[in-house]
Amino acid sequence: MAQHSQAYKRAGVDVEAADSLVDRIKSIAKSTHTRGVIQDIGSFGGMFRLNTRGMSNPVLVSSTDGVGTKLKLAFARDRHDTVGVDLVAMNVNDILVHGAKPLFFLDYYATSELRVDQAESVVSGIAAGCREAGCALLGGETAEVPGFYQPGEYELSGFAVGLVDDLRIVDGSGIGVGNKIIGLASSGVHSNGFSLVRKVLEDGGHSLSDTPAGLDRPLGDVLLDPTRIYVNAVQNLLRDFDIRGIVHVTGGGLYDNIPRVLPRGVMADLNFTNWSRPPVFDWLKEEAGIEWEEMLRVFNCGIGMALVVNKREHEDVMLRLQGLREQAWTIGEIKAARKDDPSVRVNF
Repeated sequence: MAQHSQAYKRAGVDVEAADSLVDRIKSIAKSTHTRGVIQDIGSFGGMFRLNTRGMSNPVLVSSTDGVGTKLKLAFARDRHDTVGVDLVAMNVNDILVHGAKPLFFLDYYATSELRVDQAESVVSGIAAGCREAGCALLGGETAEVPGFYQPGEYELSGFAVGLVDDLRIVDGSGIGVGNKIIGLASSGVHSNGFSLVRKVLEDGGHSLSDTPAGLDRPLGDVLLDPTRIYVNAVQNLLRDFDIRGIVHVTGGGLYDNIPRVLPRGVMADLNFTNWSRPPVFDWLKEEAGIEWEEMLRVFNCGIGMALVVNKREHEDVMLRLQGLREQAWTIGEIKAARKDDPSVRVNF
């Protein structure tokens, strides 16, 4: 057996390192386990017992996503604990917009040469995101694929599954004229637009260790701030309020994501001056030499999630968000759309 192990290691796959990693992450994963988890990591498949008590017609909601080229900054900075949070956030926020409560999460981590400390740091971030989202890290795959990635680099993908009652699905169909649009603050760039971010860094000759005017930390730290997870706040609202539509502001920004929940005959009328934004967006705008309209087609520009609520409950929702210590603004209103009106209009 030892000879077989050594032969595989000479081929570029370190079985002992993989076993060591599994031993390390078992306790990390266990820290995320909820009542539905049936067994620990290490089996061929993860098992989860559904609790559908109180639901008339339970519906599973799923999502898969990655972190994208933000990983390049993690490699350059040699910091790997935040991208795991990003991975969870990008998935659980997507199923959250349908009203679903995240149940469990699975990850895929692939690298040419397994570095146990690095992988453990990534999984620790994934577990932290799962704990914040209230879902279990049910399993995953660590793939060592020699020669496929650059030394020290890896790829991440994630998969989330949630549950919602059919009667409580949020799909935007109830959105109507007069509804208010509430924006929830982002923590920064989140996990979209990093192809442009990296071009700005390269063209400007910026180091991730630089701290430009207007920022209070080095660029590497600011840009690696993880995507916010909105599960707790939004699930709290869904319990007591009639939330008509929810938007996760990802690639394409406000212009491309809000229309995904709008029914025919309406448009979103936004006021850009109604919310504040992290300083990194002003820095990116100036360095890229583009206008805010284009920025809003690439980045979240300070709004990580948007909620559409009826006018009658608007003030109560804002008070609840304040009580939850969630930074939020009324950023616009739903209006009737004429033939040539855009789906989203931003007033600067």
